[in-house]
Amino acid sequence: MTSHAVDDLKSKLGGFPRKSLASLPTPLQKLERLGADLGGPNLFIKRDDLTGMGFGGNKSRKLEYIIADALNRKADTVITWGSLQSNWCFQTAAAARMFGLEPVLVLFKTYDLPEEPDGNLLLDFLLGADVRIRSAQKGKVIDPDQVRSYLENAAAQLRDKGRRPYLVSVGGSAVFGTMDRPLGALSYVQAMVELYEQAAARGIRIDAVVHATGSGGTQAGLSLAAKALDPHLKVVGISVSDEKESFSKIVLDIGRQAEAALGLSLGFGPQDIIVLDDYLQDGYGAITPDVSRTVRTVLQREGIALDPVYTVKAMMGLMDLVVRGYFRKDENVVFWHTGGTPALFPFGRALLKNLG
Repeated sequence: MTSHAVDDLKSKLGGFPRKSLASLPTPLQKLERLGADLGGPNLFIKRDDLTGMGFGGNKSRKLEYIIADALNRKADTVITWGSLQSNWCFQTAAAARMFGLEPVLVLFKTYDLPEEPDGNLLLDFLLGADVRIRSAQKGKVIDPDQVRSYLENAAAQLRDKGRRPYLVSVGGSAVFGTMDRPLGALSYVQAMVELYEQAAARGIRIDAVVHATGSGGTQAGLSLAAKALDPHLKVVGISVSDEKESFSKIVLDIGRQAEAALGLSLGFGPQDIIVLDDYLQDGYGAITPDVSRTVRTVLQREGIALDPVYTVKAMMGLMDLVVRGYFRKDENVVFWHTGGTPALFPFGRALLKNLG
């Protein structure tokens, strides 16, 4: 790791427009009790659940770049999609409103939840977003052609009315619609630089980062930055919905697009991607006894709330990896909390039912 590598990444990132949305840097805290309970490596948590907009979350970082791009293109509307309780969609709607843009959200019912104003869906309605709910197969399996058709039709209707829509992919990860560069991934290159500087200021060398991976942008950005800053650093993505073979290819594509966008020549490849799919349980958004127990354990031991769809799966993975000796006891391992806590509330009954 060198200061030159940090300065180089900062310089390259500085070429992309950005609007301030998040309270940065987010805290880096030690998980004292949980680490002692597990008897493993030194555990830390990167609190991107405290980014400040709404209930926080990793999407605030991504939207700093995406909203700036939308404004530069003279858009007046942002269209995106996600699941019924999508934190991404809520944060997009909030960011859009803050900068005078109209949010259009296409929400797919990928799990058994009523269309009640609760959690992120309540916040979508309070923001006055144009919410369009569609049926879908359970488990986040959505036909990409179906999604593209929905969004392009919505955009066409708006253009017919004289509007200027900006289409962006779920999670702000993949190049899609109007977003022709992987801006979400670039935000997590910046985030890894932030973590590196925080750790260096405390005299810590980070050995591994563990996080929930769902649309690929966060992992692509973290992994690319890790390769640039410290090839020793492992970024472990715990998949919340997809099998590792197919999902690793998605992360690879986004990572290579980010590498090209930044003008880097690192040779980012499959060897730089670690995706684990051992913790899918019953699928995306399924509330199992393990999910409920893990949410309770972290809340009781550290006073930190995990969401029941994404971060809980990553924590289940981290705890299991520690128990199985995946990390050395002298290593410094960071759990990256990507937010999403409003989803706790619509899943409340299922969470409590599993606890007896």
